[in-house]
Formats: sequence, C-alpha cells, structure tokens
Amino acid sequence: MIKILIAEDMAMLRRALAELLALEADFDVVAEVDRGDEIVPRARALKPDVAVLDIGLPGMDGITAAAALRDAVPDCRILMLTGLGNPSTLRRALAIRATGFLRKDADPAQLVEAIRAVAAGQRVVDPQLAVAALDDASQPLAPRELEVLRLAAAGESTAAIARRLFLSPGTVRNYLGSAVVKLGARNRMDAVRIAREGGWI
Repeated sequence: MIKILIAEDMAMLRRALAELLALEADFDVVAEVDRGDEIVPRARALKPDVAVLDIGLPGMDGITAAAALRDAVPDCRILMLTGLGNPSTLRRALAIRATGFLRKDADPAQLVEAIRAVAAGQRVVDPQLAVAALDDASQPLAPRELEVLRLAAAGESTAAIARRLFLSPGTVRNYLGSAVVKLGARNRMDAVRIAREGGWI
C-alpha cells in the first residue's frame, strides 16, 4: 500500500485529487493539507511514502516545503504539481531533488502512474516541461543563487533567508552578489527584475 500526503490549497481540487487516488486499490491517502507549513509536521506524524505537493501554497511555497520535507522525512518521495509550465520552476524542483514533476492539467492516469513510479524510486518529469527547460538553458544562475534571489524577491531579509536555507548571512550575501554580477544587474532589486522578466523566479 502506498501512503500518500496531498498538499493543495484549492479545496475542490484537493478533494478531487484525494477521491481520484482513493479509487486505486494500492493507494491510501493518509493526509490532506492546504498550507506548505503543515506538510512537515503531518509527514513526520504519518510517514507517507509519497507527498503530492502543489508549487503555490500559502504559509510556505511547495518547493521550500519539499526541501524541508526531504530533510525531515528522507524516505518520503516528492511529486510536485504545477499549473505553470515555467522551466525555472522545474529547475528549482530538481535542484531540491524532487522525485517527480507534473503539470496539473496532466491526464489523471498519468498522475496515478507517476505516483507509482515515484514510490518505486523512479524519477518522473513532464516531457513538455523537460524540453522547455532544455530550450531555456540561457539563464546563468546556479540553483542556490536562484533560490536566494527568489526569497529576496519575496521580501525576505538576508538574515531570514539564511535561517530558512540553513546558510550563514555572509553566504547569502555572496550568493546575491554573484547573482547581481552574473545578470549584469545594478543591484539586488535590478537582479530580481531581470530574473522575473526572464521567467527564472
């Protein structure tokens, strides 16, 4: 039996997902949450085999929550769902070693098979997004630089970013500085603007 945790903030979609997955004889939906900051506590308590996580969650975004989940419950496989076909989002998910990545408009049968594959230790990536990510290889930032810049774009202070990513403030400043240089930006906010316009964060 594959134990599944679902994290999705839209109640109707979350319930539909849970009901769809419950139809499979080898699936057991053990938890449904609507916030990113609820994922780790529930996963610690229930030890799911697979966490199906939406990217855009309140409290903590899905990718940040996935990174925390990977550290807290390392045996739990992570399948990310996104409504945005953004190559940078796929790169962020792969950078935190998510096991799978699908679009929300995927066929339900594809989702079911992806969960089984992920539970078996295989990696599943939406083929269209994978091609788009390969085509969009022009962005120069490393995954950690992108993550730090994304948090800075959300208004997080250097100290807050350091705490969240378990880095020193000096290391965060170094990542931000290297992002500014690589993007040819005038300053941190200009780097954020360039990265947003490029669809990288």
